[in-house]
Parts: sequence; structure tokens; C-alpha cells
Amino acid sequence: MVTILNTSFARPRAAAMLLGCTMLTGIPSVALAQGAPATAQPGAAAQQQVAPAPSATPVERTIRSLRVEGSQRIEPDTALSYTKLRIGQPYTNESLDQAIKDLYASDLFADVTVAGAETGDIVLRVRENPIINRVILEGNKRLKDDKITKEIKLKPRQVFTRSAVRQDVARIVELYRRQGRFGASVEPKMVSLDQNRVDVVFEISEGPKSKVRQINIIGNEVFDDDKLREQMATKQARFFRLLSSNTTYDQDRLAYDQQKLRQFYLTEGYADFRVTSAVAELTPDKEDFIITYVVEEGPRYKFGDITVDSDIRDFDDKALAKTLPLKKGDWYNAKLVEDTVDSLSQTTGLFGYAFTEISPEFQRDRDSLTMSINFHIGEAKRTYVERIDITGNTQTQDKVIRREIRLAEGDAFNSFQVRRSQDRINSLGFFQDKFEIKQTPGSAPDRVILGANVEERATGELQLSAGFSSLERFILQFNLTQRNFRGKGQELRFGVNYSSYSKSVELGFTEPYLFDKNIAVGVDVFRRDFNAFNFVNNRRETTYSQVSTGFQVRAGVPLTEYWSLSARYGLSYDEVTLDRTAFFRDGQCDPLLAGRYLCDALGNRLTSSVGYSLIYDSLNSRLRPSAGQRFTFSQDFAGLGGDVKYLRTRADAAKYWGIGGGFILSALAEGGYIHALESSPRPGVDPIRITDRFYLGEPQFRGFDIRGVGPRVLRQYFTTDANGAQVLITDRDQIIDDALGGRAYYLGRIELEIPLGSGARELGLRPSVYVQAGSLFNITRPEPTAVFPTTTDANGNTVVLPLPLKDAAGNPLYFYSTPAGANVSTTCATGIPDGSGGCNGIIPNSPQIASQPFVETFLGNSAKPRLSIGFGVNWTSPFGPLRIDVARALIKQRGDDPKLITFNVGTQF
Repeated sequence: MVTILNTSFARPRAAAMLLGCTMLTGIPSVALAQGAPATAQPGAAAQQQVAPAPSATPVERTIRSLRVEGSQRIEPDTALSYTKLRIGQPYTNESLDQAIKDLYASDLFADVTVAGAETGDIVLRVRENPIINRVILEGNKRLKDDKITKEIKLKPRQVFTRSAVRQDVARIVELYRRQGRFGASVEPKMVSLDQNRVDVVFEISEGPKSKVRQINIIGNEVFDDDKLREQMATKQARFFRLLSSNTTYDQDRLAYDQQKLRQFYLTEGYADFRVTSAVAELTPDKEDFIITYVVEEGPRYKFGDITVDSDIRDFDDKALAKTLPLKKGDWYNAKLVEDTVDSLSQTTGLFGYAFTEISPEFQRDRDSLTMSINFHIGEAKRTYVERIDITGNTQTQDKVIRREIRLAEGDAFNSFQVRRSQDRINSLGFFQDKFEIKQTPGSAPDRVILGANVEERATGELQLSAGFSSLERFILQFNLTQRNFRGKGQELRFGVNYSSYSKSVELGFTEPYLFDKNIAVGVDVFRRDFNAFNFVNNRRETTYSQVSTGFQVRAGVPLTEYWSLSARYGLSYDEVTLDRTAFFRDGQCDPLLAGRYLCDALGNRLTSSVGYSLIYDSLNSRLRPSAGQRFTFSQDFAGLGGDVKYLRTRADAAKYWGIGGGFILSALAEGGYIHALESSPRPGVDPIRITDRFYLGEPQFRGFDIRGVGPRVLRQYFTTDANGAQVLITDRDQIIDDALGGRAYYLGRIELEIPLGSGARELGLRPSVYVQAGSLFNITRPEPTAVFPTTTDANGNTVVLPLPLKDAAGNPLYFYSTPAGANVSTTCATGIPDGSGGCNGIIPNSPQIASQPFVETFLGNSAKPRLSIGFGVNWTSPFGPLRIDVARALIKQRGDDPKLITFNVGTQF
């Protein structure tokens, strides 16, 4: 109900229109029979005849003058323009009445009266509607002001009308109902101001959000209520659905759920199923809804005879029928029928028939409960592409889109080529998701127009972020990428990354079509600073540092629609160093401190390599594939000059299936092997340097730490237990763990991406579950770093002694103390040097220790598979992409480093 304060919306009665109302235009007369007296005589009444009264006609008068009184903002001529009254024209009471109605209909006036109807000097006295000063919303919390004001008609500086208020009240209530708040109410009020202005106030009572308390289903016998509720978009309000928007009542969703129920039953063979009624009742407190469906399931049908009847001579009806997925005797499935129609449409499209009409003709046998279907393929002409229209691109040049279309104007239509064109354009990543090429009839029955109506999206990316990664700790990142540079499909990228363990600067450019030929070329220039590390006492420590500076030039050409070949040449200069304060002694790398395998990696080297990749790609999208497969085989030969010689071979394959309901199943496999082209420099040293080997672990092998799989050396030092006995340290956090990498590896993963609701998809959440298996192996077993002397204690136990420090001649070194308290190095076990090469004195000196005793164990060099299982979530968050994985290693080898939870924030994954 509308409540108005301080004014009156009631129109005056039409009394003013009745001024000078009905006037007599004639007097009825009585006609007497001929010869009858003027006064009727008794007995002569029957001879009298009464003449009928003439009908009244409106009296027309002329408007002598016409004026408007009471208008303030509105010009009199403007007010008169809404009427048909004009000076010198005739008027009647009806025309004056119509003039009043016309002025009210203009929504400009609150009151209108007419004077001077008797004299012809017409005066229209008006009172203007007020002007709106402000529109004020009160009580709205769930819907912000901007959401409501853009939906209502009343605006500041507009004319106030009661009809607009009623419409706005209804619109605000409707907005709240769409939010599931059916108890919302709106009371409008008006506050009068000076100068005929008003403030309009909408007092809103939002009320509680109306949930679906219960969904009742009546008439179902085959499937229980829970099974049917699973098919519906609407869900019952329960505590575990606090974040779901599907528990609110939506009238449109009610109709959608009826259709979902019908689809479900039709896929299960119940062809006669119908929903006889669907009622949503609001509880008395207006807080919840109770929805009740009444259904009739009917009998279950099986497929009968499946035939194909084609009016196109190119098709063999019987042969085509044998290829259909529908089989006689199977349970009837309406979804399978729809898929068959689509499949036949694609088949006819492959032969060039773009607009073939395929009609399934059903023959229901209620006695045998079978459904026979004849797929009729209507007569059609072979179709040719008349033209290809590209619209919607404002930045991207036409040729960038057109070169991805597999058909040219004048070619025979082919639905497979159209679908392939869609996939290639989608893979560019320049346009909207799920882009489709539309097909419309051309100028003749055998002509088709292909329309590519694209919707461009941003292809430039500027990312300046700080984050934290379980791999690299704190990260600073700046990346500038333009994937559609100058609208030509070129890619330009520049990136700077800085973290505790890696730093890099990279610049790259790719031209996908050189000189408008299908030849892709590119160049990359980089400088990468990487620090390898291990863990000691659960503390991450840097081992060796590798600085690489170089460039790579690449080119690629297609071989067929799906096969392509790319080649590359790279030149890089690597500097591998160790911390001199931690691992050097007397200016040399000390294996006792660093490990012999790390000392062997030191040095500067130039790597000159040439390589190629053979690629098969039929993915429907390179960004978010849901169907298709990809295979890559690549080899890189290092030794075209430079200091390094090897042949690196890698292969990887991936296949994706859309298995329905938004689920995407993928299977990925990869592997590689490095063949040395030079011999080992000495026994126990692998010919492939540690910086050129493969590594396996987080993030590609989830469930294991970074470099947590494969060959490694564990260094365990000795300690003394509570009884004074010598024992090895077994705490993994106190064991030095150096990953050595491998020359061969394999890795496989099966992953299922799980769809979420529309709200979660808008947030960019993509959860998945997966299982992985892989291994890293095949390097030369390193030689032990040192052999420690041993002795036997009083209890007969073997005790490992520290390794003494020796001089260049191999003599053990000792310390002796001078009177000033300084420690002096000497070869004398007792006493001090006497100056002639001998030792003077019997006081024993302290031996200098080269290293405390330890044991090195070489582990992980096994091709046996490791296995992990887990789940993860990708989230395109406002502050950068994030991935969280929870994975458990089910099968591991001795020495592997498992890890349960990993995450990355602020860097690409």
C-alpha cells in the first residue's frame, strides 16, 4: 500500500466539467388526431397519438479565448499542446472533459479544472506535480543503493507522479524476491519542500531470506526422493549448504527443476513420465518455502527397431544405422537419441550438407513397451561457403582470425573443418570462451555464410606481485606480456623474478606467421641465477649456485593439420660456484665439506645446442582443454661447439575427455633420457654434469618435496648417546640430503577435474583429484668422499675416528700452544719443532681435524615406481594464481622425501 505524506494525490471530481451541463434543445409535443379537439374528451383517450421526443444533440460553441493559469515551470503553450482545444474552434462539454484527461495523462499536473465553459472564454487552471529533489532509500542492507537506483524510474529533477511510485515499489519488491526475500516490503513517503519540490523516501523492510525448507515428491516409486532431489538445481536448506545459493527459492528454477526431472526419467527409459503439478507454498512466517511435486512415472520402455531413412543418395541407410549407438533391446534413453541426431548432423556436414534436417520418428508400442525410432534425413543440397564474415574485432586484425579458419570462401562446406576452426580460434586465447562459428543460409539454397562474431578480451597482462611459495619462499615478480601485440597475434613478454633461491630476467618475442606465411619464429634472451639447496636441521641451506646467460632462436612449421615441426638453437654460458666460506679450504673445494659430487660440478662452461620437436596437437583449447590430445617428441644435441656434449631426448603426451556434467578426465605421461657423448673424467663421476640432469618432485610430482625423488646422497654424522656409545644421527632433519638428479625419468598422471557451481566458477576455483606414478634414476654411483680411521674401545666396539688434517706431503697436522696462548700448526705429534726438522718435547699436541666422522649413503637410483594420490585446487585469486595440493605418497623408495601439503601463491604454476 502506498502512503503519501503532506500532499494529496486525489484528483478533483469532474464537477468542473459539468458546469453549464445539459441544456434542453427541444420541448416534446403531442400530436392530436385530425379533427380532434384540443382538450381530450372522456372516452376519446384511445384516439390520441403521442409523437416521439427528438434526441438531444451536443451544443457546439466557439472558443473565444483560451489561457492557462497556475503553471510555474511549464510554459502555457506547452500545457495547451497536450490538449486539442484551439481559439476559434467549436467545443462541447465532452471536448472539455477530454482536455482534462489529456492533461492528467501527461503526468505533469496534480490538479486540473476548467472555467468559462458558458461564455467561451476557456481558462485551464492547473497545479503542477512537484519536482523530485532526492530519492532516499532507507533500511536496505542486502541490496546496495546503486543496485536499486538503476532499476527504479524516479530520479532527482524529474516530475513526481503517483503511478511512477507504484511501479518503483513493485520493482524494488521484485528485486528482493529475486534475492529470495519474499517477506520484503516497501513503504513510500513524500516530504514536501519549498518551491514545489519533494523528497521521495522508500522505507524498505528487507525481511529474512526465504529458503527452501523441504522438497516433497509424490507419486515416485522407482526412484526415491533423495535420488530425484540430486537431479534438481534447487537444494533443501541444510547447515552444510550455508554457502550455497541454490537453497533460496527461485520461481524460474522451479520450472527448470521440472525439466531436469523429466530429462532424468527420459534417460532412464520412462518415456511417459510427466510432472502433473508443482506447488511452492510460503510458510506462515514468510521465511521458508515448501515445494511439492506430483509426478507420474509410467512404464519403462526399451528401444525397438532403429532405422535410418535418408533422402540423400550419398548415404547407405542400413550401413548408417549399424554405426548408431542405439541398439535394439537397450533401455530407452532420450539423451542418446539427441546425441544420435547431433552425430548424424555432423556426418552429413562432413559430406558438405550444411542444413540437413534430421527428424527422429517415434513409434511407441505400449503393449510390448518398446520405442522404435526411424531417423529421417531430409533431402538437401551439397553446400558451399559463400563468404566468411568476421565481426566484433576492434583490435585484432581480420587476418589473424581468418588464417585459423580451415575453410575458404568457395570451398565445399565441411562440419569437421568448421569445428576445427573453432578450436584453433579458441586456442588463441584472444576472445570469449566457447566461441562458435555460426552458420546461416546464403543467397542460394546451396550456399552457407559462416559468421565469426568474436568478443575480444584483454590480452595484455601486467603483473606486479609479492607472494610466498613453499618452493621459493618469498617471491617478487614483475611480468609484462602482450599475447596479441599490435593486433597481429604476436607475443611479446618481459619478466623479472626475484626470490631467496632464484633470480631471472627474460625477454621473448614470437611471430606466429612470418611474412604472412605459416612459419612461426621467435627469440628468447635470458639470465637466470639459481641456487640449489639441501636441508640441515630442518634449515634450508644453499649448496651450489648456477648463473646462466644466453639466448635461444626457434622456428616452427606445420606439416599437416595436426602435426608440426619446430627447431631451435641455443647458446648459454653457465657459471657454477660454491660458497667459499662454507665449502672451500686453502682456496680449493673441499670434498669433506661439500661432497665430492658437488666439487665435480664446479666450473664455467659454454653450451651450444641444437634441437627439434615433433608435435601432434588436436586439443580443443591450449589454455583449458577439455577434449583432444597432444604428443611431443623432442631431442636436443649439445656439442655443436662449446664444452658440453650430450643428446637429450624427451617425450610427453596428454589426452583429455569431457565425460559429462562438467567433469574433465585427463591422462598425462612424460619421460626423458640423456645420452652422454663424452666419457667420464674419472671413476665415480657421471659424464653428465649435475646441472644438466633431470630432477623430479614438487611441483610436477605432487606428494614429494622439491627434488624429492631419485638418486641422492645422505650424509649422516656420528654422535654420542646417553651411555657414551658412538651412534649415527637418524633424525632426517639433521641429515644432509643432496639430490643428484638422474639421466632417465618417467612420470604419469590421471586427473579428474570436478565442476563446481556458477558462483565458484566465477571465483576461478577448479578442484581436481589425481593419482601419479613416476621415477628418476640412472646415474653413476659416486665414489665415497672419505674413508675414516677406526679403533676399538675398551668394550670391543668399533669407534670411527675423525679424519686428521694433513699437509701437502701427507703428514698429519697438530696444534701446539705458545706461551702467549696462540695456536700454532705443526707436524710434531709431541713437543715443538726444533728448527732442524725434528721435534723437541714430550707434551702431546692436539690433532687438527679435517672432518668429523660421517657415513655417506647413495640411495634412490631405482626405476621402481613411486606412487602418490591426492587432490588440489587451482584458484585464480585477485592477488595472483594460487594452487594448493594435498597429496600422500603411497609408494616410495628409501631416501625419497615425501611432502603432504604444497602451495604456491603469487607465481605461475
